[in-house]
Amino acid sequence: MTTGTTTYAALLRGINVGGSRKVPMAELRTLLEGLGHGGVGTYLQSGNAVFTSDHGDEDSLAEELAGALADHFGFTVDVLVRDHAYLRAVLDACPFPAAELEAKQLHVTYFSTPVDAGRFASVDRKTFLPEEFRLGDRVLYLYAPDGLGRSKLAESLAKPRVTKGVVATTRNWNTVVKLVELTDG
Repeated sequence: MTTGTTTYAALLRGINVGGSRKVPMAELRTLLEGLGHGGVGTYLQSGNAVFTSDHGDEDSLAEELAGALADHFGFTVDVLVRDHAYLRAVLDACPFPAAELEAKQLHVTYFSTPVDAGRFASVDRKTFLPEEFRLGDRVLYLYAPDGLGRSKLAESLAKPRVTKGVVATTRNWNTVVKLVELTDG
């Protein structure tokens, strides 16, 4: 159990895309408040929320929110919850020169559990150059010079053989930076 109040970000996967699985941000904020969390806010319409809590840990808070979302909306939403310290560490550990790149060129995929390099052994990295990826602590950093929408490497990394058994959700660098700011006290 966490002691004191901690600031977290909730990352919802696969909502508000293509007109399906709608989760209005106002309703997400209300759900978080109803779970007893404070300092609730949302960022963009793509499933990013921040909140404070004095109970639980990342996994239990994610399960609690996922359950509330399923009860309220009638469909399952994968949720990852990460605290400010972790989000800051991910930002600081970026292996690519973020300050020199456009935000659309750099992405972070957050994973529900640690992943090892063996999971990505079938990806022929040379085939995708100049696109590159590097692993971190429960994250994958992706450099895609032409953006995520045109990235052949991102497409390969999202295949079931790579993502099986793990929840993964991707954010662009602007969102990564913003979530660190929003969870900073």
